[in-house]
Amino acid sequence: MTELAPPRTRVRSVYALPQPSLRFWPIWRRNFLVWRKFLIERVLGNVADPLITLVAFGYGLGSLLPTVDGVPYILFLASGSVCMSTMNSAKFESLWGAFSRMHAQRTWDALLNAPLSIDDVVLAELAWSACKAAFTGVCILIVIWALGISRDPHSLCVIPILFFIGATFSAMALVCNAFAKDYDFFTYYFTLIVTPMSFLSGVFFPIAAMPHWLQWVAHVLPLTAAVDLVRPLILGSWPNRPVVDILIMLGYLCVSLYFATVFTRRRLAR
Repeated sequence: MTELAPPRTRVRSVYALPQPSLRFWPIWRRNFLVWRKFLIERVLGNVADPLITLVAFGYGLGSLLPTVDGVPYILFLASGSVCMSTMNSAKFESLWGAFSRMHAQRTWDALLNAPLSIDDVVLAELAWSACKAAFTGVCILIVIWALGISRDPHSLCVIPILFFIGATFSAMALVCNAFAKDYDFFTYYFTLIVTPMSFLSGVFFPIAAMPHWLQWVAHVLPLTAAVDLVRPLILGSWPNRPVVDILIMLGYLCVSLYFATVFTRRRLAR
């Protein structure tokens, strides 16, 4: 009869740093193959929503606010929409998608019967969400180029940043996923975190227009760091403080990945 590990050993294993392996790759590939079956619908969904936002807000408000911070409002909005759409794609996949695979479909249970660890599963979910989010961001860039909003060569440098943005927000969403009991739980996450962050991070209007105390809050948000990295590139220049913005996002990514792994271990060990 197998003897259970001492409580202290179990605590150490639960709270240990993530130790994933390359075995996460088949899980990533499995998610990709499922997604590929509905490729046309996914692409249309990725393009339609941001396109409506750009047309409605960009051209509508753009007629009332010709320029913001010295640039056309539609260009200001488009550069922020790239980040917000990438964030939303990562969060939806790491919330509804991951929860369905973990809870409703029991896909994770099946995977863990193979020589895989929970750490491998969490990393695979993060990597898949980041790739899917980066694809969404590229779709928005194509729309921006197609509409002639911006065709500056600097905007090509945004593409590798999109994966980093997706990974950051995917890790944050996976923390929430580890606590979720049902799909309704995600409403609180979007209401209390995602929606305020979308309005405070300079996507729709400059941060400088907010009160000073809110500006301090805004400058430590990961979406603000993402916008500060992406917007200058789409406008045709280089970010003002890329190291600081990267460190902010890297901090959110590493801390969130750790807690997502720990809380997922605790949940699945019950």
